[in-house]
Amino acid sequence: MRIALVVFTLVLAVSCNKKQALAAPNIIIINVDDMGWKDVGFMGSEYYETPNIDYLSSLGMVFTNGYASASNCAPSRACLMTGQWTPRHGIYTVSPSTRGNSEDRKLIPIKNTHTLSPKHKTLPQVLSENGYVTCHAGKWHLSDNPLEYGFDVNIAGGHNGLPRSYYPPYKNVKIEKGNSQYLTDLVMENALKFVDTVQKPFYLNYSPYAVHVPIMAVDSIVPKYEKKSPWNGQGNAAYASMVDNLDRNIGLLVKKLKERSLFDNTLIVFTSDNGGLYGITKQKPLRAGKGSYYEGGIREPFFFVLNGKIQPNTRSDVPITNLDVFPTVLKYAGIDVARLHLDGHSLAPVLEEEVKIFERPLFWHFPIYLQAYNVNDNENRDPLFRTRPGSVVRKGHWKLHYYFEDDAIELYNLFNDIGERHDLAKTNPKKVKELLNILKKWWKETNAPIPKTKNPEYAHKIL
Repeated sequence: MRIALVVFTLVLAVSCNKKQALAAPNIIIINVDDMGWKDVGFMGSEYYETPNIDYLSSLGMVFTNGYASASNCAPSRACLMTGQWTPRHGIYTVSPSTRGNSEDRKLIPIKNTHTLSPKHKTLPQVLSENGYVTCHAGKWHLSDNPLEYGFDVNIAGGHNGLPRSYYPPYKNVKIEKGNSQYLTDLVMENALKFVDTVQKPFYLNYSPYAVHVPIMAVDSIVPKYEKKSPWNGQGNAAYASMVDNLDRNIGLLVKKLKERSLFDNTLIVFTSDNGGLYGITKQKPLRAGKGSYYEGGIREPFFFVLNGKIQPNTRSDVPITNLDVFPTVLKYAGIDVARLHLDGHSLAPVLEEEVKIFERPLFWHFPIYLQAYNVNDNENRDPLFRTRPGSVVRKGHWKLHYYFEDDAIELYNLFNDIGERHDLAKTNPKKVKELLNILKKWWKETNAPIPKTKNPEYAHKIL
């Protein structure tokens, strides 16, 4: 009898362990708005203080070559939600695509898609179909209502790309009132209610409006940064208070997960939708910032955490993009991706250190114009635009920029020149030809629209 009881206990323990091992992980994607590559401590900032984010990053793998798939908000978010390159969904910017003075635009840009088409299968839809409870918290920016795209709960998400105010009344942000006043705090307060009550495996798309403009200080935090010396172009105390406050809120999220014993079975992805806003913050040695396709506009802080699968305190130089989040999440959720048309790749082999090399070309396509914020202080190709119509491809350490207005090409070796200061196009025609052929093949595969119509209002001033 005693032997039978022991055997039964062992079988039960094994069964429980198997169920635990097979339990679908909770998913949290933290997609910060306009946070630059070096706007956090774990990426080297000596001005901004982000102890909670730094701690979280230490529990998993940090990617030093992590990219957004676009250099501004809406297209990057559309790529993340669909797992597809921009030509497939047609969202290239925040409408319209004719930004900047018409007389300075040589071409008629491709018309922008303002709302994500419901024909696209989104990440929350797939997770919802596979037993997940899904919650969006914060900025959505792709339609009027995220509930129509697979989310069960919507906290403050709409078509707006920024709040008119971080203090009440928030005007264009609809959110349930709570104990908090500052919008970043209130979004997290409501998100914590969701985490505290959900009983099934869940997906939380935490996408705070912070740290997007308007730059509205958290007054209690500002004095700390006013006492600090600026560092490498970072010295805006009001913006720093927003970063600091966001970090505090992420700390509250981690605390809640641990209180509910959910942390160890939660896959956490941390990134930003595009580069930091140049002039408010800088990402030296990276060139330029949000809206540009130089590194400062697209390279992001990026890490993954999952206890038992991803070793803590690990780093990778493998170039990745936020397109890879969709297939990676589904891999760890145990969901088959075979029927989905995803342009990214599961990063599980890299995250679990099965491979060190994970080489494939990465692409960016922007057949549109984005005006410069400050013609007197920028690191763009010319002072009038952060972006002129073109495409970019990166393969290995090499990165090629191609411009549609004049067929101009820039070539950089990012290993030797991360700041993209030394154009090697004329001295390395072989590499130019190789990358250009890869880019042209990609244009054809994705049916990428290329602007060719001349603008009759162009004043022939600058090129």
